[in-house]
Amino acid sequence: MTRSDIRIGLFGFGVVGQGLHTVLERTPGLRARIGRIGVKDRTKQRSLPAELFTFDRNALLDDASLNVIVELIDDADEAYYIVTEALRRGKAVVTANKKMLAEHLPELIELQRQTGTPLLYEAAACASLPVIRNLEEYYDTDLLEAVEGIINGSTNYILTAMHRDAISFAEALSKAQALGFAESNPALDVEGLDARNKLVLLLTHAFGLVTSPQEILAVGIDRLSNLASDYAREKGLALKLIAEARRLPDGNVAAAVLPTLVRPEHELARVQDEYNGLITQSGFTDRQFFLGRGAGAVPTASAVLSDLSALTYGYRYEYKKISQNTDSALTPEAAEVDVLVTFTDEYAPQETDFTRVHETFHSATRGHYLTGTIGLAQLAQAEWLQLPGICVVRLPTPLRAAANAQLADTQLAGAEAVFAE
Repeated sequence: MTRSDIRIGLFGFGVVGQGLHTVLERTPGLRARIGRIGVKDRTKQRSLPAELFTFDRNALLDDASLNVIVELIDDADEAYYIVTEALRRGKAVVTANKKMLAEHLPELIELQRQTGTPLLYEAAACASLPVIRNLEEYYDTDLLEAVEGIINGSTNYILTAMHRDAISFAEALSKAQALGFAESNPALDVEGLDARNKLVLLLTHAFGLVTSPQEILAVGIDRLSNLASDYAREKGLALKLIAEARRLPDGNVAAAVLPTLVRPEHELARVQDEYNGLITQSGFTDRQFFLGRGAGAVPTASAVLSDLSALTYGYRYEYKKISQNTDSALTPEAAEVDVLVTFTDEYAPQETDFTRVHETFHSATRGHYLTGTIGLAQLAQAEWLQLPGICVVRLPTPLRAAANAQLADTQLAGAEAVFAE
């Protein structure tokens, strides 16, 4: 494939699809053009000529003149059909559908191997941040110790608005939806599921671990309590939704998505609004920080454009770390995390689930909390985690091996109560 023969079959002409059309118009050097667009809504008014559009997916899949399929729809099941059929027919694919990828990554990797046809998905990870290709290429021989970051722009916008404008979660969510940073059904974002899907991709390219989303604990921001927000303000900490994967001393990896309290000097404390930020920690290059827009039409379309350009010089993911990774596994049972848990009179966490409880606070007017150390697997399995009025927020310490719990006890010992009655 050369720069003069990219002819795109585009599925979806929503926010990102229209953004792609815009950036292609502004990038004449790529000499790529959209040949046909598959859409679902027959009543929607569109800005391009009607003959470009079709409601028949096979009109794109069967068209031999289209050599690249770009999939930008929100239906993960339909996206899986489109992507797999395109690969089987020898059409290169670029997709931004992180839910579809996370749920079917093993099959998609195998299908690429069988067909020799590339599937690229930079836009599925962190929108404008060039994360996947950096993990795949720049860190291909460097032993990564951790990746952690804010990888969902919608929730970061909501948390920024709540703190900056002193508004409620519901008000901040409404603002995010009005600006196009959150969907009308925001569950995937606010429940932490979108960040979990992206973390599945990061685990594959950072550590060579191919896993399913269900194996990773995800706690969203939809259950944040006023008491947790008060705790953060009193301690001078920022509240962010952070995805982290960290290599443990035994070579295995722990991973989770959790609302997290971040110290003001931390890089992620300064990531605001719809921006994403990702930190890599490695043996050779130490600590590096990526920052960029994590939501919006043009930022996401720019990542799609980068993948289209990469196709012109024959690029594909080699998944080298999967073959290099013969020993490590995802092992939440070997990891611990320090958390703040706020609760009400009606429901409370089971203190026996904790390795150690560091601090407790009870108030008839504000509610109650405890801080403690708990196993990552124990937290994921705790029945009280989903009870009404329970809010879990990670304290500003990284995921770590259970053997290091005593160190955290020392660091947290003597913590003062945040509120006085």
